Amino acid sequence: MNAPIYAPLQNDTFLRACLRQATDHTPVWLMRQAGRYLPEYCATRARAGSFMGLATNTDFATEVTLQPLERYPLDAAILFSDILTVPDAMGLGLSFAQGEGPRFATAVRDEAEVAKLAVPDMDKLRYVFDAVTSIRHALQGRVPLIGFSGSPWTLACYMVEGKGSDDYRLVKSMLYSRPDLMHRILAVNADAVAVYLNARLKLAPRP
Repeated sequence: MNAPIYAPLQNDTFLRACLRQATDHTPVWLMRQAGRYLPEYCATRARAGSFMGLATNTDFATEVTLQPLERYPLDAAILFSDILTVPDAMGLGLSFAQGEGPRFATAVRDEAEVAKLAVPDMDKLRYVFDAVTSIRHALQGRVPLIGFSGSPWTLACYMVEGKGSDDYRLVKSMLYSRPDLMHRILAVNADAVAVYLNARLKLAPRP
């Protein structure tokens, strides 16, 4: 796969800071991406119908990624996505209820469910790759685009619990009672995250 050609980068302050090089100022970006603090984000989400409706639609994902940059002189953009898109692509059924956090239709809590886990076909995450390409073109070199991924452990916590948790009792129980299952989950997650991030890097090489 050939990497797309993007406009030359105009503001490399964030990248230089990452390389511990001198910068004129401390780079600024919004780590929480677009969010509920922006009325324009809420309006776009309403049009999309749901969080996943935003994340899986290239035009919407591009729009909300750029929204903070229209308001503030930021030094980087943040890809609009979610860390749980990777386990969702494994077939766990990710959803976001209004006013609630993420939830999986299928939690991974026993030997049979763990045995089903595998590195997903990256075509199932094509919407993320399409968003990266679209956003990089839309930025026109204004600032770099920051991508992200959940760690294997963070993903495992959501996969076992099925949603967010205050005490993570279920994942802790598996960790101590069936460390073999937890190691299997972490190994699959580590491989999946590596493949996922490498595929993204091919689409968005450093300028």
